[in-house]
Amino acid sequence: MNIAFIDLAQQQARIRNKIDAGLTAVLNHGAYIMGPEVSALESRLGKWTKAVHNISCSSGTDALLLALHGLELQPGQGVIVPSFTFAASAEVMPIMGAIPIFAEVETDSFNLDPNKLEAVLAAGQAANIDVVGIIGVGLFGQPANYDAIRTFANAHDLWLIDDAAQSFGAQWQGRPVGQLADVTCTSFFPAKPLGAYGDGGAVFTDDDKIADIIRSCRIHGMGKDKYENIRIGMTGRLDSMQAVVLDAKLDIFEEELALRQAVADRYQTLIGDIVEAPRLAAGATSSWAQYCIKLPKASDRDHVIKHLGASGVPTAIYYPVPMHQQPPYKEFPQSQCGLGVTVDLCRRVLALPMHPYLDEAQQQHIAAELRNAL
Repeated sequence: MNIAFIDLAQQQARIRNKIDAGLTAVLNHGAYIMGPEVSALESRLGKWTKAVHNISCSSGTDALLLALHGLELQPGQGVIVPSFTFAASAEVMPIMGAIPIFAEVETDSFNLDPNKLEAVLAAGQAANIDVVGIIGVGLFGQPANYDAIRTFANAHDLWLIDDAAQSFGAQWQGRPVGQLADVTCTSFFPAKPLGAYGDGGAVFTDDDKIADIIRSCRIHGMGKDKYENIRIGMTGRLDSMQAVVLDAKLDIFEEELALRQAVADRYQTLIGDIVEAPRLAAGATSSWAQYCIKLPKASDRDHVIKHLGASGVPTAIYYPVPMHQQPPYKEFPQSQCGLGVTVDLCRRVLALPMHPYLDEAQQQHIAAELRNAL
C-alpha cells in the first residue's frame, strides 16, 4: 500500500473546474498581482478570522516580517519565541536586527509554555535586552494557550503575535485564530491546511495603525501611491493566481477541517495505546496541519522510519534540531529554565500521514506497521 503523506491530488479533483475558470479570468484581465481576486479573498478570510483587517501577502515568513514592521520592532530589541518551531518564527527577528530569545514549550501541546515565560523574560533582561514582544506558534494546528500568554504579556507590557502558519481555521475557547493576539500571521504554503499552489500568506489584526503600516510596507513602504515611499518596506504582495486557488479551497475548507478531525480521532483509537498521540486542550480545536506522535523514549526512530517507509508509509520529523541548537542561532539567549522538553521532543517526534482524504483502511495499515516497527 502506497500512502500519500499529504494528498493534494484528491483535493484538486474536487475544485479543478473552479480553479481553471478563475485562472482563465486572470489571464484575460491581466492583473496578475493584487488583482480583484486578492481583495475578494481577503474579504472571505475575514469571515474566518473575524478580524477588522485581513491583509494578504507573499508568504508566511513575509507575514511575520510585515507584522513586526507593523509593531515597529527596532534593532536590538528582543522577542520571545519558542525554540521548538520552524525557522521562520525565529529568523524574522535577526533579519530586522532584533534578537530572538528562545523559550520552552509544553510537552503535550508542543506550544509555548505559559508557566515558563518568566524564565525566558529573565534571560533577556539578564542580557540587557529590551524585550518588547512574544511570538506564540500554533504548532501542528492547535493554538497555544493565548489566554495565559496574554495575561503574562499584559503584565509585562509586551505585544503578542500568533504565528498561525499551521493553525489557521482552528479555535481557542470559542474564539477563532485571528482573534487570539495583537497580530496573527498565517502561511498558504501548498502543504498547509489552506494552501495555495505557490507561496502566499496573510496578516490579521483589529488595530488600524498596525494595519496601515503593514499595507504600506507590503509595497515598499508606499504612501499615497507606490512612488511615494514614507518608510522602509519590502515586496510582500500576493499574486492573483494564488488568490484564485485559495478562493476555491475555501469552498471546501470547513468540510476538510471536519475530515481532518475524523482522521485524528481514528489515529487516537488505533495507536493511542502504543505512542503518545497528540491531544487537544479543553476548549481547543485544531486544523491538524500535521499529526505528530511521540515515540517511546527507548525507541530507535531511524528504524521506525525505515520500516514504515518500506511498508509504503511516508513520515517526516518536525523538527529534528531545535532552533537554539541551529548554527546561526546558538549565540542568542535562551530561557533560564533550560530547554529540556524541546530537546526531548526533537529526539522523539514523528509525523504520520495527515490529510482529509486518508481513509480507514490506510490508517489501519499505518497503525499495524507502526506496531510492527516498535
